[in-house]
Amino acid sequence: MIGKLKQNLLVACLVISSVTVFYLGRHAMECHHRIAEHSQLGGILPLSALGGSMRTTLRTGQNLSTPFVYNKDMPLIFIGGVPRSGTTLMRAMLDAHPEVRCGEETRVIPRILAMKQMWSRSGREKMRLDEAGVTDEVLDAAMQAFLLEIIVKHGEPANFLCNKDPFALKSLSYLAKIFPRAKFVLMIRDGRASVHSMISRKVTIAGFDLGSYRDCLTKWNRAIETMYTQCLEAADKCLPVHYEQLVLHPEKWMKTLLKFLDVPWNDAVLHHEELIGKAGGVSLSKVERSTDQVIKPVNVEALSKWVGKIPADVVRDMAVISPMLSRLGYDPHANPPNYGRPDPKVLDNTRRIQKSAERPNPS
Repeated sequence: MIGKLKQNLLVACLVISSVTVFYLGRHAMECHHRIAEHSQLGGILPLSALGGSMRTTLRTGQNLSTPFVYNKDMPLIFIGGVPRSGTTLMRAMLDAHPEVRCGEETRVIPRILAMKQMWSRSGREKMRLDEAGVTDEVLDAAMQAFLLEIIVKHGEPANFLCNKDPFALKSLSYLAKIFPRAKFVLMIRDGRASVHSMISRKVTIAGFDLGSYRDCLTKWNRAIETMYTQCLEAADKCLPVHYEQLVLHPEKWMKTLLKFLDVPWNDAVLHHEELIGKAGGVSLSKVERSTDQVIKPVNVEALSKWVGKIPADVVRDMAVISPMLSRLGYDPHANPPNYGRPDPKVLDNTRRIQKSAERPNPS
């Protein structure tokens, strides 16, 4: 009885093995044909189809016959900052440029970067990885491949690809290491405004207690200090942009930014709201909390909404709670602050938005 059972099991194993080999062989042939087809059509080619190399090809809108090569040495753009600091506005304005594609937040990029940081910080974990042959070089190559695949594949192709995941810039130094030609845009906003926005709009951010202005301002200070320090260390690779100055003087700052990024000037970046939802224009997420704001032209409505909303004891201790305010050029004791005068066009945009809000809806 036992001998017959063993014989039946052996036959079953042989059948399963044969079927597996057959399907693996068939799958390999299909992959080979797909790679050949992609190569002929100039479409997007997955990294795995290239034997794990850091290259992928796709056709650009300018020349359908010439494949565009994506690799770790391409000039990627990373936009980041503390959430509610204008990162969505910045990426929408860049998305309006016909040669730039940012797209929605990927959400996975800051998470995988945080995991990599955790591995590096733990001496014991790093020792175990090294013993297993998973060295820094292996991890860096894997991170390059993973991040590049996400950035390239989650949207349309373009001459300049950018990523907007706010907390990704907590790993700015590491990103600059694995993508040597990348450039970084650090969005900076008055921490009081950022925190009021996240609390009033109930924007959940890991580690931030939305029931406490004091806690959120403390966490804001820590996060912006981490990113700002790395931005300064990166020097010519990172441009800090103050949200207030961007909305007050959009043309001046977008010209400065595009020159920094080596992207040719295009007036479309000053009219992003006209290109929302259009082919080759600005794609917005239905679930990102900033979407309802960036559908409007650049305006100053949100600059001082926080004034009078922060508890008195927190206002009194502001300089101690958030010392980065002073370091970034904000007066921690100014309520309301003086950010400057807006350009005439921005003032006109703001007036039109306010009039539209006052106009009664037809019944």
